[in-house]
Amino acid sequence: MQTANRLKEVQEYYFSVKRREIRALEKKGKKVLNLGIGSPDLLPPDRVIEQLKKGSGYSGANQYQPYQGLSVFREAIAEFSKRQLNVILNPEDEILPLMGSKEGIAHISLTYLNKGDQVLIPELGYPTYTSVTNMVEAEPIYYPLIESDDWCPDWKFFDQLDYRKIKLLYLNYPHMPTGARGSKKILEKFVKIAKNHNLLLIHDNPYSFILNDQPRSIFSVEGSRNCALELNSLSKSFNMSGWRVGWLSGSAENIKNVLRIKSNLDSGMYQPIQLAAIIALQQDKRWFEQLNHTYKIRRNYVFRLLDKLNCTYQRRQSGLFVWAQAPMRDVDDLIDDLLVNKHIFITPGHIFGAKGRRYLRVSLCSPKEIFKQAILRL
Repeated sequence: MQTANRLKEVQEYYFSVKRREIRALEKKGKKVLNLGIGSPDLLPPDRVIEQLKKGSGYSGANQYQPYQGLSVFREAIAEFSKRQLNVILNPEDEILPLMGSKEGIAHISLTYLNKGDQVLIPELGYPTYTSVTNMVEAEPIYYPLIESDDWCPDWKFFDQLDYRKIKLLYLNYPHMPTGARGSKKILEKFVKIAKNHNLLLIHDNPYSFILNDQPRSIFSVEGSRNCALELNSLSKSFNMSGWRVGWLSGSAENIKNVLRIKSNLDSGMYQPIQLAAIIALQQDKRWFEQLNHTYKIRRNYVFRLLDKLNCTYQRRQSGLFVWAQAPMRDVDDLIDDLLVNKHIFITPGHIFGAKGRRYLRVSLCSPKEIFKQAILRL
């Protein structure tokens, strides 16, 4: 059977391929230290797991669930947003629970993009922005980031654009993969661009609480509600990546539009997951303090590992990774040598965009003992 034309523009996800390679090495008896993937190894809060177990026995728990998610879950998201981000959201119509940000990116693209539309994407960013844009036959346009200015967007680029076909603009702060924290000023500039040119901003915001002392929402910017959507996730902040739970927030009109697509593609989120997620969202600041204490310790070991590889890096990075520049112009040979000969997997920077060819990204999602082993192997 001939495949659809969209597959000409889309490759299998990089980490899907690499995980298969790692499994093949491990079948040969090699112990691979996986320092590439941002899947937290730590556990969610104890009460979250207890609630998941208990909730599976509730009456009606195993039936189809509301397409908009449980009202109590949306209320918990609204309370969390107010307490942690100082943002007021109406749980009735400004919040839509999702099975992770990937689902949200797909739904938003199906909702707003037609063939030939254009999408502004950071030249270094989550590969799914590009792959889903290609899937719906829209055109990605990459806006430059200035390395010497803490990876801030090059605002002159936006002054030269022809906006007639551009509909969406992706941004992501704290930024992945560079770890740049961003600022309210950056968000304000993006909102101004969106309002001036009738664009819809998509702020992908899963890293706000990881090694970042100033969590920030796009909705902290005045006038942003009608020109922006924001994706949030429990994957990183609460060690729940395998649960596939997050949410989309925005104006009632935009949420209603996305729901028209989403309600035709799934049948609601498992009720016990939603009830357990409520417990996660109720954690106080001590949860994040403890979590970030662990990541700071691990990050220091990553710095030592990068020093042995003669890489350069900024020590002040946010998120679950450390972004570093390698001493050579292209990191592929180094990445392959580390995997084949040292049995260490590190992510090459070019999977996030061509500008990352001299860079690599190390995940903090391993115990410090694993980092110690990696350092000894070098």
